[in-house]
Amino acid sequence: MTSAPGAPPVIRSGVPGSFAHGVFHERHPKLLRQVLDALPYGPGERAAVERLLAESTGGVLEPLEADAPDGARWLAWGEGLWGRPWGEAPFLWAESYFYRRLLEATGYFRPGAWQGVDPFAPFKSAELDGPAVDEELAALDGLDGLPEERRARALVSSALWGNRADLSFRITAGAQGASAPDLAADDGPLLRAALERAGSGAGTVCVVADNAGRELLPDLVLIDHLLAHGLAARVVLYVKPQPYFVSDATTADVLAAVGRLRAAPSPVAGAVGGRLWRALEGGALVVRTHPFFCAPLPFHDLPADLRAEFAGAALTIVKGDLNYRRLVGDRLWPPTTPFAGAAGHFPSPVAALRTLKSDVVVGLDAATVARLDGTGTPWRTDGRHALVQVDPRG
Repeated sequence: MTSAPGAPPVIRSGVPGSFAHGVFHERHPKLLRQVLDALPYGPGERAAVERLLAESTGGVLEPLEADAPDGARWLAWGEGLWGRPWGEAPFLWAESYFYRRLLEATGYFRPGAWQGVDPFAPFKSAELDGPAVDEELAALDGLDGLPEERRARALVSSALWGNRADLSFRITAGAQGASAPDLAADDGPLLRAALERAGSGAGTVCVVADNAGRELLPDLVLIDHLLAHGLAARVVLYVKPQPYFVSDATTADVLAAVGRLRAAPSPVAGAVGGRLWRALEGGALVVRTHPFFCAPLPFHDLPADLRAEFAGAALTIVKGDLNYRRLVGDRLWPPTTPFAGAAGHFPSPVAALRTLKSDVVVGLDAATVARLDGTGTPWRTDGRHALVQVDPRG
């Protein structure tokens, strides 16, 4: 795991009272109970899940079995950590390993009845199939009446806020919607300029997806906008190769979301779904994945093949909190650290669309930090604030 000289401390989960500690000792136990309640796993799988809970909250890190399909990779990734308490590992590393071990416990990789079964599928399906989705997609019917710039701002804002604020809220929020007080940093003009440059150069825009379901839908609507309005000649959508962090998007989730758009009662949503389907068929939209997207490492450690793919992009849009942590490094950065300084290692111009749900944040001005600190709220982790940040590389 690469560390820049003089970088701030890596976040770890072993500090009682910290957000990271709460993830392991409060969030994960609830999650594991929900997983066991959602699917009829047998006694062996249930016992393995309970062992994972005990180990991750009070035990030491044990490597995967030698015959695990990615066992050698994890053995190398965890060099120096095996046998140490979970709380001593970097938070990002430990979280990633927790989800990998959950797949092991539920039989995802083993021959048998549960092989290839996504333990989070019931949650994803319930969200995508919920009646609220049709109401949100119906808001797209009003897009044609909006001026071009306002329409683009509404779609970016919808993708930014994901399932916290639905499409109808962002589209009808008025001209000030994208600059609402909840937006702690707004490089929207830089993002629009970067997309216009990508379009004028017939460039590729990469999108690194975050969550499936209701968050992926506005991401796909935004991708359709980029393609339909000449802001990208091609979009490459990167997803996870396997279930990860509960709701992270896989290829199957992309197909489900496109299908949901195609079947929506909204004629505009249906048309978006149809265009995306044809874009997939024709290669204007490409879905890709890579084992690194489930690695416990920051993007600073991108492997050479993936780095080369991103290097060819006119712009990469990184979605969500986890990808933000991987982009800038899961560290206790001073919040006024320049975004370009923390993300400048990335091989292409990069934009981050992120709702704050963890301690990491950079690129804020001192006045904003003082204002947010003055609220007395956990503004870094409560999901009520967001960022649009861009490193345009000149």
